[in-house]
Amino acid sequence: MSAARVSQDQINKAAWGACDTFRGVVDPSIYKDYVLTMLFLKYISDVWQDHYDGFQQQYGDEPELIAEMMKSEAFVLPEDAGFYALYEKRHQPGNGERIDVALTAIEEANGAKLRDVFQDISFNSNKLGDEQQKNDILRHVLEDFAKDEMNLRPSRVGNLDVIGGAYEYLISRFAATAGKKAGEFYTPAEVSELMAELVTPQEGDEICDPTCGSGSLLMKCGRQISSRTGKKTYALFGQEAIGSTWALAKMNMFLHGETNHQIEWGDTIRNPKLRTREDALRKFDVVVANPPFSLDKWGIEQAEKDAFGRFSRGLPPKTKGDYAFISHMVETLKDNTGRMAVVVPHGVLFRGSSEGKIRKALIEENLLDAVIGLPEKLFFGTGIPAAILVFKKGKGDNSVLFIDASREYVEGTNQNQLNESHIARIVKTYTARQTAEKYAYVAGLDEVKDNDFNLNIPRYVDTFEEEEEIDLMAVRAEREQLKAEMSELEAKMDAYLKELGYGA
Repeated sequence: MSAARVSQDQINKAAWGACDTFRGVVDPSIYKDYVLTMLFLKYISDVWQDHYDGFQQQYGDEPELIAEMMKSEAFVLPEDAGFYALYEKRHQPGNGERIDVALTAIEEANGAKLRDVFQDISFNSNKLGDEQQKNDILRHVLEDFAKDEMNLRPSRVGNLDVIGGAYEYLISRFAATAGKKAGEFYTPAEVSELMAELVTPQEGDEICDPTCGSGSLLMKCGRQISSRTGKKTYALFGQEAIGSTWALAKMNMFLHGETNHQIEWGDTIRNPKLRTREDALRKFDVVVANPPFSLDKWGIEQAEKDAFGRFSRGLPPKTKGDYAFISHMVETLKDNTGRMAVVVPHGVLFRGSSEGKIRKALIEENLLDAVIGLPEKLFFGTGIPAAILVFKKGKGDNSVLFIDASREYVEGTNQNQLNESHIARIVKTYTARQTAEKYAYVAGLDEVKDNDFNLNIPRYVDTFEEEEEIDLMAVRAEREQLKAEMSELEAKMDAYLKELGYGA
């Protein structure tokens, strides 16, 4: 195989190309799980093979010694469970069964790290068609991942986070093409980066995402610490309601060597699983999330008899769960040190009734630190603009910072983006906490009260641009000049017509 370096873009395109094998045969909501699972299998197989070849080059043909050395690997790849063993047998019947057996063997060999991760994925499922069609599809998939662009050996990809990038790229493409149901929108990498910077993770922090998806936002927060210190001195916690997405988060943690984590599968509102031994809600230094927007049927029946006291400020409306997630997150913040960032639709800022009551209580308790308006069309699957709310325990004053970042973005055909300079300006403004003309405003508690606790950003940040005054005398002079030029042209036209015999 080629030892040439491979770029992130090459891997992304090759993985997306593998999806072509399924298109027209299997629904995208199904085949994404197969592609992402195969990407995981290919990566760990390449890492294993790369390390094995390195020991072989070092010690020669000593299989027993090499096998002993391989026991120090961060994970175990049982014999015949790797990608290449499956690839060699791709022309034989039973591809689906062989892949399922391999995944089960990998799960069992790696204990708690991968427990139950593959329980909801079966390559031997009838969803892929009858036996002949299924075998052909899986043969093509194995061949797609055997291409040179998908050689993911560490000696070839270096220190680049190509697998994390490929996961994010694939998930974003699935979200962009298939959309998301129930108001769930994939969080673009740059929004995750912005949120991670806003909550300033520190060494020793316990970091939680109660709607963690694939885990990318959690790992962005962890990376803030490891990039500064060179150490993974933090713990990651998450919960995810969708089984296949929970499995993806577990695989993602495994691939990135995030050993100090706890990712639970279940509905955060109906059954929060991140608890203490005393069965109380576990509390964290940092809480971040992009919950489903205005989720219908979010679990009000369970909330009415909530055992954890999360809804003491009021119950959110039955058909909009935004403040259910916000209330949960606030209650899981550690006293004095807790800080949180959450993505919300703009309705959260100004809707009244029970939501207005909860918003008023949060502000009066001096928990709300900042409201940051984002550009429209940032999120895959929706064009609506969103905002980030930042909450903090132990604030120094009772002001609320408003930032209107809605007009600064890189425009795309289907989706807008934040670049590094946009993120840097938001973070710098948040840190400085000062009013900036047409961009940011620091409002005192009394001012927010005077606005009936309405957080709609234009009430605080004036972005109105006055139109230039029209010089009526200049316009008149220009009009007179145009009339003179028109008269001259008409006179010339009359002369030409007379020469041609059309005159009077």
